[in-house]
Amino acid sequence: MRAFLAVFILCVASFVLLATARAEDPIDTTRTMIEAQIKAFLNDDVDTAYSFAAPGIKAIYPDKNVFFAMVKKSYGPVYHPGNYAFGRSRSIDNGAMIYHEVLISGRDGKDWTAIYQVARQPDGSYKINGVQIVPNTASKGI
Repeated sequence: MRAFLAVFILCVASFVLLATARAEDPIDTTRTMIEAQIKAFLNDDVDTAYSFAAPGIKAIYPDKNVFFAMVKKSYGPVYHPGNYAFGRSRSIDNGAMIYHEVLISGRDGKDWTAIYQVARQPDGSYKINGVQIVPNTASKGI
């Protein structure tokens, strides 16, 4: 019985450690953040969408409503995608910078590739540092 209990405790501890390590994976963390920002755009949630912007973006757009208007005007496929899926991801310098390829079908029927640059902040959190969108889904690579 003690042997069973010891094995059970080891299995539970291993599962918890594995789950914690997985949850802290910068690729997964930043992918979840990008999805949350896209959902905020879809819901016209200015506060939440703006909260994911890096300090450099906030310095250019200190007013969240101006930021939101810029996204609506210049990043329509990101603002209100028809469908989207994540493509390739790349971590640079142990997660200091993460790049995500997001394949988007616009509501207008056109296909786009959005390359997200996400930077780790001094406090360890991640913020979206920039997005480049290009027509079609033929990626130029990240």
